[in-house]
Amino acid sequence: MTTVLLADDHRMLRDSLRRSLEENGFEVVGEAPDGAEAVRQALALQPDVVLMDVSMPVLDGVEATRQITRLAPESQVVMLTMHADGDVMARAIQAGAVGYLVKDCSIDDVVATVRLAARGEAVLTPGLAGSMLADVKKMTRGSGNGDAPTISAREEEVLQLVADGLSLPEVAAALFISVKTVKNHLASIYSKLDARDRTQAVLRAVRMGIIRLD
Repeated sequence: MTTVLLADDHRMLRDSLRRSLEENGFEVVGEAPDGAEAVRQALALQPDVVLMDVSMPVLDGVEATRQITRLAPESQVVMLTMHADGDVMARAIQAGAVGYLVKDCSIDDVVATVRLAARGEAVLTPGLAGSMLADVKKMTRGSGNGDAPTISAREEEVLQLVADGLSLPEVAAALFISVKTVKNHLASIYSKLDARDRTQAVLRAVRMGIIRLD
């Protein structure tokens, strides 16, 4: 059973999320009213997924995410926030979040995103994806490809398709290879880019000019 830690300073929202997640087969192992407590509980409980607000007392959600992904790397962080802001999303993703949802989304969206995050899939609110990618481009403009690691043509194809939003089975089908081969290519890419997951690999590859975000 997928375990979840809820981090939000609004108790009513936490109560609602707990009920909805438990009704959908998740185990909510903890609740944190601030970012510092979220970090403490993530280290103690090692949940599969942390559902994290951005604006919280003591420690904001982005910094809490950065600490959790460094200290408890097996826990995947999904941001659930009122901030429909591409800049905030970009900072959250750079901090290590694998998902970003705005609170006007449906509970079905939350459930689906938590399930994907538990499998290591990255999910962004569709309406904000474009603005976040624009922010990443802005941050990386002028960086060039410099001393970019040597990525093979096939690895570049795999990473580009991942950046375009395809799932691993979809990447495999598009390239006429097995899912296992896709995973092997990604493992090689992670090593070359010193990345821990697909989201980080994509962001680093964009900065280096290896792939593009349209």
